[in-house]
Amino acid sequence: MTAVTTMEGRLRWALADGWTVARRDLVHWANQPMTVVFGVLFPVMITLAFGYLFGGAVDVPEGAGYFAFLMPGMYGMTMLFGLSSTMIAVTTDVAKGVTDRFRSLPMSPSAVLIGRAIADLLHSVVVLAGMLACGLAVGWRPATLSGALGAVGLLLLLRFSLLWAGIYLGLITREPGAVVAVQTLEFPIGFLSNAFVAPATMPGWLGAVAEWNPLSSTVAAARELFGNPGWGGDSWMAQHAVPMAVAWPVVITVVFFVLSLRRYQRLDR
Repeated sequence: MTAVTTMEGRLRWALADGWTVARRDLVHWANQPMTVVFGVLFPVMITLAFGYLFGGAVDVPEGAGYFAFLMPGMYGMTMLFGLSSTMIAVTTDVAKGVTDRFRSLPMSPSAVLIGRAIADLLHSVVVLAGMLACGLAVGWRPATLSGALGAVGLLLLLRFSLLWAGIYLGLITREPGAVVAVQTLEFPIGFLSNAFVAPATMPGWLGAVAEWNPLSSTVAAARELFGNPGWGGDSWMAQHAVPMAVAWPVVITVVFFVLSLRRYQRLDR
């Protein structure tokens, strides 16, 4: 009973301290709102560019409108874009000594990481809301409200897992070039999925990699739940998109949370 109580107390302590750290970032965004504005505008501009410049050249599955097909893929890409922004924020705090200052305080060891996760997830909610508004403005529509809520939940679950990957990469990064490399890789990782192209049209080995990309599972599940057209397919991954859209983020979260916590505790080594 004591062990349980202690565990519950530690969890409450970590969450309370984590929220205190998250409020620091929220105050920063309130004082500099253009950070959030640009975070919303960037994926919107990419979406409009794809939709109006390339939409007429793409054969959409099931003969639907291009934006009905495009938007779930762009929602998934937007969650992926947050990886480098989390990494940059963590790297900046480490470089400026902010992280060391937090570590010197009597607070839960995981609070700084949890605070960053909370703040970035709230930022992603705002960005995704902007993207959903963009989709509605260009004619995209979900089939049902319940399905839409489920799809949004899976998209944010993917973002939650990727932000832990971003936190870990930020903690191990020493060179600014590493951040640029991650930003550069976001697009290839996103394109190597079913977000824009059917994996069946790729060479066999490349198509298999694309199908096992966690982004592909989330995008396929989102299309299914939104009631939007998708590529379909007979592969095991294509037939189990929704459960895999849950399994992948859970695995990624557990792995990178543990790695991030261990790295945070050893920053001075």
